[in-house]
Amino acid sequence: MRDLRRGAIRRHDVCDAHPELLRAARNVGEDAGHDCPVCGRANVRNVSYVYGDALKGANGRCITYPGELEKLGESVDEFSCYVVEVCVDCSWNHLDRRFLLGRRVAG
Repeated sequence: MRDLRRGAIRRHDVCDAHPELLRAARNVGEDAGHDCPVCGRANVRNVSYVYGDALKGANGRCITYPGELEKLGESVDEFSCYVVEVCVDCSWNHLDRRFLLGRRVAG
């Protein structure tokens, strides 16, 4: 964001969300609770993706309903969750956080 503000990069360099990421943000993303740092609008959504070999068919998929992470965490030994912030107005996006879940990690 510092580079954008000082003009070292242009807006389209940071507002480049993939169409599928924007679709996920609109349809299953959760309100991030803050305004977009680029356009200032309140349409920032958190989209969560899960990755892990033990997930098999669910590997690389978007979390689509409340409680899904908890359900996976109870049935799988270990997997990673990536939460991406996405502005559905200007397409700004960035990886907000990554964390481990699963039976091995619980406790």
